[in-house]
Amino acid sequence: MYERVDLDAIDLGMGPPSLEPQRQYYFMAKLRKTVDQEKKRLGRPLTACVVTFGCQMNARESEKLSGILQMTGFELSEQENSDFVIYNTCTVRDNANQKVYGRLGVLNGYKKKNPNMKIALCGCMTQEETVIAKLKESYPFVDLIFGTHNLYAFAELVYRTYHEKHMLIEVWKESDRIVEDLPVLRKYPFKSGINIMFGCNNFCSYCIVPYVRGRERSREPKEILREIERLVQDGVVEIMLLGQNVNSYGKNLEDGITFAQLLREVEKIEGLQRIRFMTSHPKDLSDELIQVMKESKKICKHLHLPLQSGSDRILKAMNRRYTKESYIALAEKIRREIPEIAITTDIIVGFPGETAEDVEDTIDVIRRVQYDNAFTFVYSKRTGTPAAAMEQVPEEQVREGFDKVLKCVQETARMRVQRYQGQIQEALVEEVNDGSNSEEALRELNATEGQVLLTGRLSNNTIVHFPGLPGQVGTIVRVRLEECRGFYYLGRMEDPLEGTKEKGVLN
Repeated sequence: MYERVDLDAIDLGMGPPSLEPQRQYYFMAKLRKTVDQEKKRLGRPLTACVVTFGCQMNARESEKLSGILQMTGFELSEQENSDFVIYNTCTVRDNANQKVYGRLGVLNGYKKKNPNMKIALCGCMTQEETVIAKLKESYPFVDLIFGTHNLYAFAELVYRTYHEKHMLIEVWKESDRIVEDLPVLRKYPFKSGINIMFGCNNFCSYCIVPYVRGRERSREPKEILREIERLVQDGVVEIMLLGQNVNSYGKNLEDGITFAQLLREVEKIEGLQRIRFMTSHPKDLSDELIQVMKESKKICKHLHLPLQSGSDRILKAMNRRYTKESYIALAEKIRREIPEIAITTDIIVGFPGETAEDVEDTIDVIRRVQYDNAFTFVYSKRTGTPAAAMEQVPEEQVREGFDKVLKCVQETARMRVQRYQGQIQEALVEEVNDGSNSEEALRELNATEGQVLLTGRLSNNTIVHFPGLPGQVGTIVRVRLEECRGFYYLGRMEDPLEGTKEKGVLN
């Protein structure tokens, strides 16, 4: 819809509509008028910077924030001394909060030099009452604070920020509203995340997400499919379906569609090359989903299946609702049905009450499942969650357990990744790699004149670096995996011109 909206044609004398998203386009038109006035007053463009902390869902929501800012006349920048700066925050771990507080101190210095500067915060962190209290007391220079439930009203809130000379706080405890058809400015022209649902009903005892994101709300399948179709028409070849627990998609919808059924419909979209999704909760992963993944020619051969702990006692305390053996049986079934699949996971070390024996149970699962990669975290106490009131593990014991788990993960993952050596696989070229080691890698690979080091991602999520041309970013090419470097490969393109299709996608 937003591609067809003419902000100049909106009658600002009629007052704001009550329906969404029409109301937001009304405020986008008003905000653009305000931005134009500021440009004339300052004699220069008005710049805006969106900084994202956290998960893929936050990244997708930041694309919506960027789209609205661009549509209303801001010139987007990566500089945090811009005229309008917004932090889209994460609060899964305490260090995420501390990072934001530290960065706000820097912004205060910028604002003293530029009194016209506006500073905004949104995202999961702002849903915490203790955070709001701290911001009001220690960071009064922040102009706008809003939460996860009213992100769609960004244009309206920014407009008010420019016309109300006080800290504006709009944080809703919950909402069942999903507003479609808002502007989006994608970071990548060839791939995109797609929110299929919001919120979480699982209430794992360590996790604050259900409290800051609310209860599960699934988007209508027709809206999801329509969005993907538009993205494919715009050149997107890979999409990632996003939700806190995609396996429970559709449970609140009247037609009762399952996630597996949604995937079957997404697969039918002509021109779409790759489908990814995350995150899958083990307790809800169905045989139907495994079968859909097995039969699919588009769903990537990668599954992120969070374990968190291998101890039944700790899993129960975490409220994960599966056991060590049931998780292992599920992983074995997936590998049996889809032998080429890569399984990755999340692991928490140091959960309250965890002992050395519990850590050994986790290591046993790592050895038996043989993960292709794992994100390993030290438990972070989150105020308001049940685990915060439990007896905490001494820091020295946590560090010892973490080091053991990390060592096991690295050993087993290297062996898994090495098995691809010598194979030819398809890679989506994601970027030109101009890092400090790129020249050395090009020499090792005997790159020809004019070639640069490209970075691609295989279906199984493994990264490969190889020589190629900048114009190949966004295409899918065949790459021979020549040398495993731990968790990534150096490779070489195979017949880059042979079998070329429209948009550069290769067979």
